Amino acid sequence: MKIYNSLSRKIERFTPLNPPQINIYTCGPTVYYYAHIGNWRTYVTSDLLVRTLKYLGYETNYVMNLTDVGHLTGDNLGDADTGEDRLEKAAKREAKSAWDIAKFYGGKFLSEFSDLNLIKPNKYPKATNHISEQIALIEKLQKNGLTYETSDGVYFDTKEYERATGKKYGELSDLDKIKEGARVEKNVEKKNPRDFALWKFSKKGEGRQMEWESPWGVGFPGWHIECSAMSMKYLGETLDIHIGGEDLRSTHHPNEIAQSEGATGKPFVKYWVHGAFLKVDGGRMGKSLGNAYSLGDIKKRGIDPLALKLFYYSAYYRDSLNFTWEALEGSQNALNNLYERVRELKASLGDELSSEKLDKIDNFRSEFRGYLEDDLDMPKVMAVVWSTLKSNLPSRDKLDLLYDFDDVLGLNLRGVEEAKIPQDLIKLAKKREEYRQKGDFAMADKIREKIENQGFIIKDGESGAKLSRRSAFGKKSNE
Repeated sequence: MKIYNSLSRKIERFTPLNPPQINIYTCGPTVYYYAHIGNWRTYVTSDLLVRTLKYLGYETNYVMNLTDVGHLTGDNLGDADTGEDRLEKAAKREAKSAWDIAKFYGGKFLSEFSDLNLIKPNKYPKATNHISEQIALIEKLQKNGLTYETSDGVYFDTKEYERATGKKYGELSDLDKIKEGARVEKNVEKKNPRDFALWKFSKKGEGRQMEWESPWGVGFPGWHIECSAMSMKYLGETLDIHIGGEDLRSTHHPNEIAQSEGATGKPFVKYWVHGAFLKVDGGRMGKSLGNAYSLGDIKKRGIDPLALKLFYYSAYYRDSLNFTWEALEGSQNALNNLYERVRELKASLGDELSSEKLDKIDNFRSEFRGYLEDDLDMPKVMAVVWSTLKSNLPSRDKLDLLYDFDDVLGLNLRGVEEAKIPQDLIKLAKKREEYRQKGDFAMADKIREKIENQGFIIKDGESGAKLSRRSAFGKKSNE
C-alpha cells in the first residue's frame, strides 16, 4: 500500500513497524459542542484507512481520544495557550457543569459515530481520566531540561529541544515562520513565540470546575500533552500512523512530536495522515458564519448520515471538498439507487458463476483493492462499485462483490432489506398514473408527494412507474 506521509511530504510505500499489528491514533473531538461536517470528514477518513488496512489483512490497534479539558479558545487565533477553556465556556453558556457538558457532547459524538457506521476504536481515552499520565510525561520533559515555568504555567522550550536533540521543531508545518503579531497574542514571559503550555495554573478567583494538584501547582493540562500521554500509553512510544485534520498540522501535531520525542528520544510517528478542509458553498466554514452544520442538521433534512459518508467519497481525502445541500441530496439519491440495486439483486438470486466470468470478478476486486492501495483514491474506488453494478455478472456475484467492497465502504449494504411495498401505495401509484394519462399533473404531483412522505420514491420509466423504498433517513423533513 502507498500512502502520503505529511512529514516527508511525499507518497511512500507503507511498511508497518511490527506487522501484522498496526498502531493507529486519531485526534478526536473536543466535546464542548456537536461535531460538524468538517470534523466528520476527518473521522470518516480515519475509518476508511482502518477499514482498508483490515481489508488488506492487517490487525489494527486503533485509539481515538476525547478532549474534555485544556483546549482553549485562543486556538482559533493562532495561540492554543490563550483564551478560555472550551468546556468551561460551554458550561457557562448552557448553565451546566463542565463535567455534564463533556458527558452530553461526548455521548452525542459516540452516538453519531454509530450513525455513520464507523468502526469503533479499541479505546476512547478521555483527557480527564489520564491526568497522572500527563503529569508524569511533563516530569520526564522537566528532567530532560525541556521545560520552564512562567506565572501562568509550565512551558515546553522549543529552542532547547532543537539544541538538545539536533532536530528541527515544526517539520510538519511552517511554524518556523510564526511570529508574535496581530493574530498571535503576545506572552512576554515566553522565551520563544513557538513555545507551548504543558500545564496551566488556575487563576486566583477563577473558580475552575476542572483542576488538579500537580508538582507545579493547582491547574490543568495543556491541550497538546494529552495526545502524547494517551497515545504512548495505549500504543507505545512509536506509532505506525497518526491521523487528523489538516488544521492540526500547524501547531498541535508538531507539538505532539516535540514533547513525545523530547521525552523518549525515539521517533514518535512513522506516517502522518491529514485530511483536507471542507468548504461550504465555496467558502470557509465556521460557527460564526452559521454553516458549521452538524449531523443533526443533516438528519433534520431527512438525509441519511451515510449519504454524507458517500459524499465524502466523491473526492480524494487530500483535496478540498465543497459542501452544498444540492450535492448532499445528490449523494442521497446515489445512496437510494445503490440500496435499490442491492434489493433487486437480492430478489433475483439464483444464477451460478460461469468459469468465463471468474476473471471479471477477480478484475473488479483487483481494481477496487488497487485504488485503495493507491493512497485511498475513493473517486476511482466508487467508479469500480458502479461498474460492477452495470456489468453482466450474475446477481449473486454482484452482491458478493458489493458485500466485499462494503467491508471498506461501510455503507451497511448487508443491512439493506428487500422492499415490501404496501398495497395502498401500489394503488396510489396506479391512481397517479391515471391522472398522468388524463394530463392532470397537479393531482399526480400531490400523490407523488404523499407516496414520498411514506418513505418511498416513485420513478417513471418506459415500462411504467416503479416504487422503491428510500433509505432509513430518506424521508421528507416535514412529515
